[in-house]
Amino acid sequence: MLKAIGRLDNASIRELDTLLEDIHKYVKENKRKKAVEAINKTAKTPNYFIREYMGKKMTGFENRELVSSIAEDMLKHKIYGIRATGLFYFYNLYFKEPQKLFPYLEKNFENIHWEAESIINELWKRHPKIMKVEMLKWIKDENENKRALSFHGMENIAGKDPGYIMDFLTHAIDDESIEVQKKITHILTQVARSRPAESYPYIREWLLDADETRLKTLWVSMKKLANIVIQKSKRDKTQEFIMLTQRTIKDWRKDENKNVSSMGNKLNQILNNNHNGRTFR
Repeated sequence: MLKAIGRLDNASIRELDTLLEDIHKYVKENKRKKAVEAINKTAKTPNYFIREYMGKKMTGFENRELVSSIAEDMLKHKIYGIRATGLFYFYNLYFKEPQKLFPYLEKNFENIHWEAESIINELWKRHPKIMKVEMLKWIKDENENKRALSFHGMENIAGKDPGYIMDFLTHAIDDESIEVQKKITHILTQVARSRPAESYPYIREWLLDADETRLKTLWVSMKKLANIVIQKSKRDKTQEFIMLTQRTIKDWRKDENKNVSSMGNKLNQILNNNHNGRTFR
């Protein structure tokens, strides 16, 4: 019996393959109704990995026109698992041609959100050049959920192309959406931790004429980075990151701009509290 949650073991894969063979038979015989009933019966599972496996395997079925038609209808189904399986089908069908995949993501990112996040993350790994172009469109969209989703998976290029990320953040730094602000602080922390030399000059520029909202966003990120410096664990931080963060804070304290110097002083308190044996909250 297939598990409701968790990764697929060998027994589960064998059981799924048997079910998929029966579905494939219906498809080859052009028995749409039976194929739909069999697909939906299994796809309505809450198990993410079953949905993912089914969507991938369905791309290997004969009678592609019929299967794609069924998958189109699945995207409109009231049951989440069935919609998700349909989206996985189109992802696996077009993962080498992402431009054909984007229309499906555009239409379904809100009602199939978990799978959309997973797919976008994979696209950053497989097609970073295309994602750089497409996500610049998403971050300018009126839909705040779409703007927030545009950040998902961007940490995959944090170490390789910090300039792109910092330029991208420039488009979003004053976004009024709380969800977008959360995404900004997350990705800003990631890129500054891996490439501080490229990141801190951007942050200083943003501080110069920052309003209260922007100051709060930047404070959340910089506070996290300062606390990473003082952590005893050496995991996820390099000597370069530690030295540049300490030097940046020192320089900011002496800056002529009030926002910059104020940020530097507050961050310096975190470092000093650590030296005094106290924990900063």
